[in-house]
Amino acid sequence: MTFASRLDQTPSATPARGDICGNWTTEAALALYEAPFNDLLFRAQTVHRRHFDPNKIQLSRLLSIKTGGCPEDCGYCSQSAHHDSGLKASRLLEVDRVVAEARKARDAGATRYCMGAAWRSPKDRDMEAVVAMVEGVKALGMETCMTLGMLDSGQAARLGEAGLDYYNHNIDTSERHYGKVISTHSFADRLETLAHVRQSGIKVCCGGIVGMGEQAIDRVDMLVTLANLPEQPESVPINMLIPIEGTPLAKAGSIDPIAFVRTIALARIMMPKSYVRLSAGRTAMTDEMQALCFFAGANSIFVGDTLLTAGNPGEDRDAALFRRLGLEAKVEALKQQKIV
Repeated sequence: MTFASRLDQTPSATPARGDICGNWTTEAALALYEAPFNDLLFRAQTVHRRHFDPNKIQLSRLLSIKTGGCPEDCGYCSQSAHHDSGLKASRLLEVDRVVAEARKARDAGATRYCMGAAWRSPKDRDMEAVVAMVEGVKALGMETCMTLGMLDSGQAARLGEAGLDYYNHNIDTSERHYGKVISTHSFADRLETLAHVRQSGIKVCCGGIVGMGEQAIDRVDMLVTLANLPEQPESVPINMLIPIEGTPLAKAGSIDPIAFVRTIALARIMMPKSYVRLSAGRTAMTDEMQALCFFAGANSIFVGDTLLTAGNPGEDRDAALFRRLGLEAKVEALKQQKIV
C-alpha cells in the first residue's frame, strides 16, 4: 500500500475542539504510525504549522505538593505504597510555599504551573488548601494545572469554581494493556474522571506513558481514545518511561527512539490544536532525539531539575538546546495577564 493510499484512509479533517466526537479508527491511525518516517514527520510538521508557531515552546513547571504513600499500584510509579522504591511519604505542602515556588517558576519563564499529589483521590479535608493553591498561583498570572488522582463531580466542580485551568489525569496506555500496569482502578475510572473535569469547565490535560512493554498498537489505541473523546484534550503529555528501582517496571527496557518520535507525530496529526508535551524521560533523550520530537509537533516541555520525584534536564541544558535549534519560550500568557 502506498503512502498516498494510506492517507486516503485517514479522516479528511480531525475534529476541532468542541466538536461532538472524533472519527479516528485504529486502522487509520496505525496506517499513519507505520508510514515512511519522512512522510509521517512531514505531515505532522505541516499540521503543526497550521495551528502553532513552529519555533515557540511552552514552558511548564511541575511541583509535587504531596509525595509518596499513594495507595494505587501503578507499575511505573515510585510513589506507590505497594513498591519498595525507598521514597518516603510526605505531608501536603503549605499553601504559601507552593505559591512562592510558583513565583520562582514564573520569574524563570514558566507560564503554566502544575501541582501533583500522590493520592488515589483528594480527601475533603485537603480541598480547602488545594483551592487556595489554585487561587494563589493564578494571582501570579500563570495558568494552573493539578493532578490529584480521581475526582468525583463535586470535587471537579469545586476546582472549576476556584478557576483551575487544567486538570491532568493520564489514561497511561491502551485499554488492552492497562491491566498489565495498574490493578487498583480501571481504565473506565480514568475516563469517568475526565468527564467530571470537562463538565466542570476545566481544560483536560491527558496523555500517557510509552516504553512500558506495550506494542505499537497500544500506543496507537491510546491516542485513538484521546482523539475520540467528546472534546480532544487541550494538552497531551507524552511520557517516556523512567525505569525506577523497586517498581514492577524497573526492568521494562527502553523504547526505540524512532518509535517514540512516531508517537509524538501521530499525536500531533490526530490532535492538531492540542499542546503536545514532551514530558518525562527527557534525561534519557539525546539532543537529536528531542529535536526530532519538536519537529514532529511537540511544543511544550517541563522545565526544572525534577518532575515530581524523577530527574529532568536542567534549565541550562534546555536553554542551550533551544539556542542550537532556534527555539523560543512561549511567554504570551504572562504578557496577557496581570502580573503580581
